[in-house]
Amino acid sequence: MTSRERVKRAILFQGPDRIPYNLPEPFGSDFLHLGPEPDPNWKPKIKTETEWEDEFGCIWSKLSTGDKTIGQVKVHPLSDYAMLKNFRFPDYKNPVRYKEAQKIVSENKEEKFVLAGIPCSIIHRLQYLRGFEQGLTDPYLYPEQLKILLDKLTDIAIEAIENFAKLGVDGIISCDDWGLEDRPMVDPKIFREFFKPRYARVYKFAHQKGILTFLHSCGYIIDLLEDFIEAELNVIQMDQQENMGMERLSKFFGGRLCFWCPVDIQKTMIKGSVKDVKNYAKRLIDTFGKFNGGFIAKWYPSPEAVGHSKEKIDAMAKTFVEYGKK
Repeated sequence: MTSRERVKRAILFQGPDRIPYNLPEPFGSDFLHLGPEPDPNWKPKIKTETEWEDEFGCIWSKLSTGDKTIGQVKVHPLSDYAMLKNFRFPDYKNPVRYKEAQKIVSENKEEKFVLAGIPCSIIHRLQYLRGFEQGLTDPYLYPEQLKILLDKLTDIAIEAIENFAKLGVDGIISCDDWGLEDRPMVDPKIFREFFKPRYARVYKFAHQKGILTFLHSCGYIIDLLEDFIEAELNVIQMDQQENMGMERLSKFFGGRLCFWCPVDIQKTMIKGSVKDVKNYAKRLIDTFGKFNGGFIAKWYPSPEAVGHSKEKIDAMAKTFVEYGKK
């Protein structure tokens, strides 16, 4: 079974020969990751080690050159909706953006599952453009303007999928952290009115192109997962499970949504022993992967940012590989 077949079978509950995984070397990966290149026609106004502009005009800043985080947006270019009409959005139709991705796909001799990152971080991009507080209050204060902006962001995601479909990618992924530690970031009713229809449009388009759908989302999101399933999400990549309960997640969504997870990055990977990490990795496989599929293993690729030791990472990865064969 090739990596591509293995991942697809896990996602579609069709019986993979082992648990698929995305792990550090020397453990290996069933995935090939790629994304669009920057627009060659766009040049940032600012670009230093601690401050830079992205293609939407957001100005990012880090605390120092040693800061291991992605930084924060300090300048929000759409702080006033009066600017929306003439706002310059990035062009994701440009085929030049996908030349490197085409090369990567053409060299996929091992037949790994090709996963493309797309610009569909709806809540994050909204907050980057408008500001954190404005992004959360827009549904109440500026509902019509918000819908116009979200539709434009959805159009951009679909433009990227259209191009990746021509290359024959297997899946698309975006990142939106919808949860706080103990509840969703927005009222589920607000999510269903403003955000769910846009995800549904993106995921429906991807499925029409034969592409599977992935979303990374951290925090307490159990109250939104049924909505994501209805919007045609295939895989939820979550780095936390303990705040919602692994068994509870499996009970309500197992067999309908594939879970792509490391050992919980905030609790067991930090506070647990090496033995705890191994046992937790086994539980992930047994709890989510018992539906003739339904689980994919991974690691957290920025361990220094969250304080994960090499000993625990190796213990987790080795358990995923060895126990996952069964």
